[in-house]
Amino acid sequence: MSALANHAFAKMNGIGNEIVVIDLRDGSGAVTPDDARAVAAPAGVPYDQLMVLQKPRLAGTEAFVSIYNNDGSESGACGNGMRCVARQSFLGGDKTALTFETRAGLINCWQGPAPELYTVDMGAPKFGWQDIPLAEEFRDTRGIELQIGPIDAPILHTPSVVSMGNPHAIFWVDDVEAYDLAKFGPLLENHPIFPERANITLAHIIDRDHIVMRTWERGAGLTKACGSAACATAVAAARLRRTNRTVHMTLPGGELTIEWRERDDHVLMTGPAELEYEGRFDPALFGAAA
Repeated sequence: MSALANHAFAKMNGIGNEIVVIDLRDGSGAVTPDDARAVAAPAGVPYDQLMVLQKPRLAGTEAFVSIYNNDGSESGACGNGMRCVARQSFLGGDKTALTFETRAGLINCWQGPAPELYTVDMGAPKFGWQDIPLAEEFRDTRGIELQIGPIDAPILHTPSVVSMGNPHAIFWVDDVEAYDLAKFGPLLENHPIFPERANITLAHIIDRDHIVMRTWERGAGLTKACGSAACATAVAAARLRRTNRTVHMTLPGGELTIEWRERDDHVLMTGPAELEYEGRFDPALFGAAA
């Protein structure tokens, strides 16, 4: 029987990014890809990311957080999900800052600058083609040779690519609603240039302090919000010298503030996290999956 059968969960929302948080720090078992897919089934608790807290591996950390997409694949980073984890972890305690471990590295989270807001230090971005990763060398990842549509009249072209613990491609457009992202997203996510697939974002720069964006999320699909994509987009725009290093991001689900901190190149994401409801998983979910 799955470790999640009858286990407690919190269904949360990070500006429209649907998040499920599970605490397994009591050593009650582990989550498998089959478990993650079963939770996302229509009879389960549909989500974009499943955040699983496990016993800390490093001294001074609150937990090791495994992150699953709704297709059962694992992700190295999820900014909106980490804000939800931080909110739950701060409840009932006197701590206002915590450190978590993920596949992408250590993530520091703290409460503020207002009680309902949480900041996540997403670490430093990576720009090398091997680090993103890409399947072939591009010396300048501010814009790579990739397009959708006819060679002489491409529909989308020349994305900036960045790693924020997971791969991101950002296409610069004048209107993020003018493209069928549900159609192009899967094609670009699985393009051979991305050996580990990629998150695909359409971004419109309003001015030096404001960007509007939409994202097709790797392993999750069309989403109302993707925190790591917001970070990647803000960084990519600043690299092109089209925005300042602190920008206001408008996503379909809400607003984020992203700061690419100059002193250490770390990317700070600030936004809300909301609890929708709590419950326990129906054991029948996992019996059906098995």
